[in-house]
Amino acid sequence: MKTISQDKYLDWIRKAGTALVVVSVLVLLFTFFPVIKEEAKYQFLPKPNDVAVVTKEEAGEKSDVIYPVDEEFGIVIPKISANAKVIADVNWQNSNEYHRALTKGVAHAAGTAPPGEAGNVFIFSHSGVDFYEANRYNALFYLLNKLAPGDEIDVFYKGQKFVYRVSTQKIVASESVEYLTGDQTKKMLTLMTCWPAGTTLSRLIVIAEQVEN
Repeated sequence: MKTISQDKYLDWIRKAGTALVVVSVLVLLFTFFPVIKEEAKYQFLPKPNDVAVVTKEEAGEKSDVIYPVDEEFGIVIPKISANAKVIADVNWQNSNEYHRALTKGVAHAAGTAPPGEAGNVFIFSHSGVDFYEANRYNALFYLLNKLAPGDEIDVFYKGQKFVYRVSTQKIVASESVEYLTGDQTKKMLTLMTCWPAGTTLSRLIVIAEQVEN
């Protein structure tokens, strides 16, 4: 026959188990919330349909437009509703430096071309070594995998807008650095993030070419 103390002990075990399950669910929700939010926005919100991406000065009285968050150096990707400040000339080999930059926006790799010039404009955002870091550093580029050839990417630099069209999307090894330089004879843009999000296993690369005015 069970004693009262045994019943109390089993009841405590059940309550502790329930509490652990609830805490685990809350941690998972907190961890994956940025991914879930961005995916839900992409799936359920209306997609921008030929919405103009312009500066506030160009917009005038128009309402159906997207303004860049930073006209000095900013990036807008209408298809995935990404709109971020770009931190210029970030040392991609210094984790402290690029993590500081990524708390403010996305990072332009030092030594790569500025927008509008021949060469490769390399912009990156890391997902870190776990989903806690992914939440802090990578939400802006969670949906890069949705981009396909022909999609538009708008980069603003010193008040001027540069339009790029996606040509390639690929997953590459984490040690691949040749995408930093790209084709120096063309005006290119490369976007990079760690993949899958929350790991450092591989890199998701999106390559685009500038559309000349």
